[in-house]
Amino acid sequence: MEKNGNNRKLRVCVATCNRADYSKLAPIMFGIKTEPEFFELDVVVLGSHLIDDYGNTYRMIEQDDFDINTRLHTIVRGEDEAAMVESVGLALVKLPDVLNRLKPDIMIVHGDRFDALALATSAALMNIRILHIEGGEVSGTIDDSIRHAITKLAHYHVCCTRSAEQHLISMCEDHDRILLAGCPSYDKLLSAKNKDYMSIIRMWLGDDVKSKDYIVALQHPVTTDIKHSIKMFELTLDALISFNKRTLVLFPNIDAGSKEMVRVMRKKGIEHHPNFRAVKHVPFDQFIQLVAHAGCMIGNSSCGVREVGAFGTPVINLGTRQIGRETGENVLHVRDADTQDKILQALHLQFGKQYPCSKIYGDGNAVPRILKFLKSIDLQEPLQKKFCFPPVKENISQDIDHILETLSALAVDLGGTNLRVAIVSMKGEIVKKYTQFNPKTYEERINLILQMCVEAAAEAVKLNCRILGVGISTGGRVNPREGIVLHSTKLIQEWNSVDLRTPLSDTLHLPVWVDNDGNCAALAERKFGQGKGLENFVTLITGTGIGGGIIHQHELIHGSSFCAAELGHLVVSLDGPDCSCGSHGCIEAYASGMALQREAKKLHDEDLLLVEGMSVPKDEAVGALHLIQAAKLGNAKAQSILRTVVTNGRLAEESQRTVFLYESSAEEKKKVWPGITHSEQRPAASSLRQSCSVAQAGAQWPNHGLL
Repeated sequence: MEKNGNNRKLRVCVATCNRADYSKLAPIMFGIKTEPEFFELDVVVLGSHLIDDYGNTYRMIEQDDFDINTRLHTIVRGEDEAAMVESVGLALVKLPDVLNRLKPDIMIVHGDRFDALALATSAALMNIRILHIEGGEVSGTIDDSIRHAITKLAHYHVCCTRSAEQHLISMCEDHDRILLAGCPSYDKLLSAKNKDYMSIIRMWLGDDVKSKDYIVALQHPVTTDIKHSIKMFELTLDALISFNKRTLVLFPNIDAGSKEMVRVMRKKGIEHHPNFRAVKHVPFDQFIQLVAHAGCMIGNSSCGVREVGAFGTPVINLGTRQIGRETGENVLHVRDADTQDKILQALHLQFGKQYPCSKIYGDGNAVPRILKFLKSIDLQEPLQKKFCFPPVKENISQDIDHILETLSALAVDLGGTNLRVAIVSMKGEIVKKYTQFNPKTYEERINLILQMCVEAAAEAVKLNCRILGVGISTGGRVNPREGIVLHSTKLIQEWNSVDLRTPLSDTLHLPVWVDNDGNCAALAERKFGQGKGLENFVTLITGTGIGGGIIHQHELIHGSSFCAAELGHLVVSLDGPDCSCGSHGCIEAYASGMALQREAKKLHDEDLLLVEGMSVPKDEAVGALHLIQAAKLGNAKAQSILRTVVTNGRLAEESQRTVFLYESSAEEKKKVWPGITHSEQRPAASSLRQSCSVAQAGAQWPNHGLL
């Protein structure tokens, strides 16, 4: 008991409603009774147990030496649909007083009968834990729905087959609260066949009957199709009369339609026919012996498809009541029949055969597993059961926390090579990204930007992202107040005096912010990256070209002509190579990706690039990485070029994007770019986060200098 955290005995209430469920519950009750140091047992009897027409089967509970704590008369006679509903209602009225008095820790409920539904409903509403036996199985009639309804009310589940276990998991029940134990009745069945059975056969069928030379018939109404099930019962009796073998017929259960079935029996004179013995009830121990040694069992009882398989006795399963049940090879199904002929043929096929014993429903060790499971129940755990639903997208758009989390921007990154659009969250996380090559003409480029932004905005709705605005990061000199690209280098053609804000704002009906890609990088580092909390720092970005951004006293510096941080176009050598801006000797002309590619191609054309251990595939363009690789392998020409690059451009090895950060003293704040020294080099925030930062800066600080 220490294992489950309980410091007292577990008070278990077992409620039994009829002869069938008692056959499954009795083995558990015997097991509980043998361990009084762990359990207290209360027995509640209700339903057809207490009706004389159905054998007063409560007596067998007393004969098994169980003290019946409470007897509840809950059956409203009528044996029709309304009577079943009224019986459930009557049970619901009476059960609360009993449960209040007993105060069980857990109630054990079996199966799929309407009485069991009343028990489970009462216990669930009174906060009593429920252990459901035989959940997860599939069959026909209303029992299927009732069984699954009880499953949803129950806190713990004992199932009999692997398929039933999987059904329970599929129904979102917690796997940790499911026990695959097998059917408790199998604990008796698998040890019962060697007993003295001939005396039992003679007692119920007559002295002249031999083993394997009689039939056991047990057929119940199908509550979802009563008329058809009565017709099927009529045909069954006709076939049995024609087959002319001694037959033990058990009366049907108390479901709607049973009264009509009894009338059919009496109309055909079954109770007085010399070949038939009609009985209301057979004790389970004796019933086991009768079906184990029968030539055949016929009907639609779950006993036929479940328990009888343990003996290999042939079974004819009639109609749809057990459709979906797992069965052994001993079961022959007759789904429908218009005449007795089909049933008669099935009798000729099955009678007298012996099939292999089936253990689909158990191995004879269910009760020890169930007792161990009961001992493991922790009464300190929360009573409210949890369902293990598969992951689904929750509709939480009206949740304030979710709204704050899903505020987003459209980020547009327009570089010398690629055009990228993304949905970026306020935390700087890229939700979805789209990439295309940057077209060469203005017309194609602006149309592609609009198309990609419209597609991204539509996708944002599906992703439940709320777009606040659009941030555009572009190469060139940009007037952020007007949203106009004033001038661009040759890296982006036809990109001078371009109004980017107006067409995007008119198309998307969103505010649009535009800035130079280096400035966007500085904003991104301030908000998401290495510049968080720093008052002053410079960002340097390298790619096809070179750019940068300056943060001074937490503010982005644009300069009077919007080129304060055009770091790539600082001239370091008056007689240097041509730059894409039209000048000579700019850092970009030495250290950009395009400059390194130019130098690599020049060496390659002169057959001076490749050294031992290096090759360039024919379909691959020569680029900066080949130049760096050659230098690493000892190519003196490549090393000289890179030495010049580092000297003039202070570019980090392998031409990766870098960030130059510094925290300055009051005196050093007066210094300008040429005097800045870098103390740290760290990875920059992504270009899409950079462009997103423009939109976020505009949305959060509308009076910011970039406007």
